[in-house]
Amino acid sequence: MKNKEYNNIKIQYPSSKEIEYYMRKWDSQENYVHQEKALDKLFFKLCPENKDINDVLLKTVALNDFYSTQIFSVYTVANHIITISNIDKRIKDGDETLVEEIQTVTINGKEKNFYSFATKYCSHHNPSAFPIYDSYVSDMLYFFSKRDNFFKFTKVSLRNYRIFKKTISSFMNFYSLNQYSVKDIDKYLWQIGKENFAKFNT
Repeated sequence: MKNKEYNNIKIQYPSSKEIEYYMRKWDSQENYVHQEKALDKLFFKLCPENKDINDVLLKTVALNDFYSTQIFSVYTVANHIITISNIDKRIKDGDETLVEEIQTVTINGKEKNFYSFATKYCSHHNPSAFPIYDSYVSDMLYFFSKRDNFFKFTKVSLRNYRIFKKTISSFMNFYSLNQYSVKDIDKYLWQIGKENFAKFNT
């Protein structure tokens, strides 16, 4: 997206008022609310661990369907996940290197990169430690960076999870939003990104 297109978009300064507005908006949409409740039940109650291929397959299928992550071989991805060493402890510890291990999968001899899916998979186990990467979230972070100079990064660099996490943290610090959870910030950025940038992604 060109800077000229960014300059034509008017968005309110991130604030508690804005976050609260978008949290209420999220809660007013039954499909979002029930989808998240279903995923919480699956990840936290029914299949909290990542040792059994059937459990991991259920979680992979659900995320792929709800979020349209475009994984065309969910079994291969699920099978890859259960081979990762100490995955449950690493999720609990918020080990950001885990995202990179999950995202890179070889399918039919070709290496695939499921970065957004990997962030979602980790986040639904430990939402406070793993912010979700999404194109709308990326668009909004880059927009605010260009407008308000809250943190220096390139848009491509957000596909490095360490940098992405640091950018989210810097966003929350700069706009004094640390009273909110990473999940709250994700809901805000995703919704406002969809409102303003969907037309550029079609």
